[in-house]
Amino acid sequence: MITESVLTGKVAIVTGGGRNIGRAIARALAGAGAAVLINVRTSEAEAGETAAMIKADGGQAISCLADVTDRTAVARMTQTALDAYGHIDILVNNAVSHGSKAFGDLTADDWRHTLEVTLDGAFNCIQACAPHMITQGGGSIVNIGGSFGHKGSPGRAATAAAKAGLAGLTRALAIEFAGHNINVNDVAPGPVHTVRTVPARIKPQSIPLGRFAEPAEVAAMVRLLCSPEGRYITGQTIHVNGGFVMNN
Repeated sequence: MITESVLTGKVAIVTGGGRNIGRAIARALAGAGAAVLINVRTSEAEAGETAAMIKADGGQAISCLADVTDRTAVARMTQTALDAYGHIDILVNNAVSHGSKAFGDLTADDWRHTLEVTLDGAFNCIQACAPHMITQGGGSIVNIGGSFGHKGSPGRAATAAAKAGLAGLTRALAIEFAGHNINVNDVAPGPVHTVRTVPARIKPQSIPLGRFAEPAEVAAMVRLLCSPEGRYITGQTIHVNGGFVMNN
């Protein structure tokens, strides 16, 4: 059973933490005792709202504007967390670029942008944060993947490629970082109730549990993987989708 204080003394960075799943993850980690840096690319107001929610609940949070595709900005974000809290224990790569276009209509820029934000952004953040985790003797990295990386969908070729890439990156780094006491996992949500519109073709009836997830349900899995109870889980893609996608 996870208690409310299991992450006390830990420091987390959550990219794309201004709203939706990212906000829920930041609040869940802070609710378990972690100090959280909330990253957004442009929406300072949304990041501030998330931080205010955490502080109102008695938690610790700061916000930081940084484009995860910009390695200089990522280094600055990492240093901001270190300056504020002294160390980094948890990294959640939630920043994502969504788009829906038929494959024939995708431009090279569309393709590159989706991969840059989702996959290259995770690469940049892990390279910036992992050395600090290694030095201090451990940490947790959670990549937020998605069902489209494991279940084909029209109009989502770039998203599927990026999310599948995160799953592969997760497995590779889980092996590479195991000796440093860093667990690396991929949480893959299915359709979720967020302010972003879920494609109309996805109906609740197509999900065995008959409904979309709530952001807090995805966040609960992330919190588990970062807690002492989840430390033996690594290299896994964990689907939080009501049965929308099932592993073999």
